[in-house]
Amino acid sequence: MGSSLTIEVFMDIDGYHEQLQRDAQFLCSDQRMDTELVDRLVLQLNRIHPQILTDKEAHRFRNLSKPTTVRLAELLSHLHGMGEEACHEFYRGLHIHAEDVYSSLPTRVTQREMTEPKLTDNVGVHPERFVLNDRGPMFFLSCFSFVVAIAMLYYYGDGETLRCTRPFLHCSAARLSKGAKDALITYTEVGK
Repeated sequence: MGSSLTIEVFMDIDGYHEQLQRDAQFLCSDQRMDTELVDRLVLQLNRIHPQILTDKEAHRFRNLSKPTTVRLAELLSHLHGMGEEACHEFYRGLHIHAEDVYSSLPTRVTQREMTEPKLTDNVGVHPERFVLNDRGPMFFLSCFSFVVAIAMLYYYGDGETLRCTRPFLHCSAARLSKGAKDALITYTEVGK
């Protein structure tokens, strides 16, 4: 409950507008922001949100005579001037087209650090394991082997040797079935 409150507070204090301002330097210096990625982002903003990026502006930001870093810096300053919605759509496009770049943004790293539980006394956080018992695989194998041995003795053993175990095994099998009363009556009649 506390971590969701932290996320909401973080998002209220730092909107996409402020985040883009802080991430702009990182985006312009990141080698993964190549010409192809910038073009895809410009096309998405132009086609899906023409109110954010008109055809004329999209053509200007896709002009290959300028270096990619210059075009990206101009695009980011244009989006910053357009407001919160434009910045949000840029982040959405970046998340769709380059999730690795999106997740390594300084604001995203800070946000993850704020929401992750803190480590105390150098104790690592281990993901929760769903275990039926905590005794390990050898315990399971020994129990399974025991049951298999009893079943083999029951089916392939002498009648005289296993006379005392038959009622126990019949009742055990009857408890596991759905119609336990009917099966128990059948087993007791066969056992006599």
